[in-house]
Amino acid sequence: MVDLEFVENELNKRLRYPYRWENIQTDKWDKRTRFIYHIRTFDELLDRLKKETIPRKIKWYAMNRWYNFWSAQAVETMFALHDMVKANPDQYDKKWDFEIDETLKFDHKTSVFPRGYRKSFRSAKANRQSLIRWLYKHQSQQGRKHLENRLFLVLYERRNHEHWKLKADFPLLKREIDHYLRNYDEQNLLKLHLNNRVTYSDIIWIVK
Repeated sequence: MVDLEFVENELNKRLRYPYRWENIQTDKWDKRTRFIYHIRTFDELLDRLKKETIPRKIKWYAMNRWYNFWSAQAVETMFALHDMVKANPDQYDKKWDFEIDETLKFDHKTSVFPRGYRKSFRSAKANRQSLIRWLYKHQSQQGRKHLENRLFLVLYERRNHEHWKLKADFPLLKREIDHYLRNYDEQNLLKLHLNNRVTYSDIIWIVK
């Protein structure tokens, strides 16, 4: 559990800078930027990046990883605040983040609406199975790749398509997570057959 107000304030400082990805996520680049897990404030991060003798593109990568990591920690806290949700006590477990109703364990993944999906937002909302299958197929590879149950938070910012900024919009995130859990019904989950196994998944739409 994290202090939501504190994390929200820090993440909003990141919004002043461009959101650049010079490379897809890889285990190699993750290892070079592992220090982000131990930095709580954005000012600390900037100071650390000034001292690091790494290429500029890896510094952008580190800034994005820091932003995404702390947003993800906050999202997990928002889920864990509910009585029906039990957080995974092992913070290093990559297969699940929390359990709902003591029945199903889920990993969660916050994703901006993918440019590579090649279908409209309206189409995606009308056919969640198509987008979920696409997200599983194109998920991060190497150490982060798995086919476990997953809840996707899909971000869509209508005006400027700056979807990534919604990761710091905690009132919106919490409102949609609360709404989803109040109406949660295991029967409404999408049941997928992936590589000869059953996977349960769903999308929580974060739209502004």
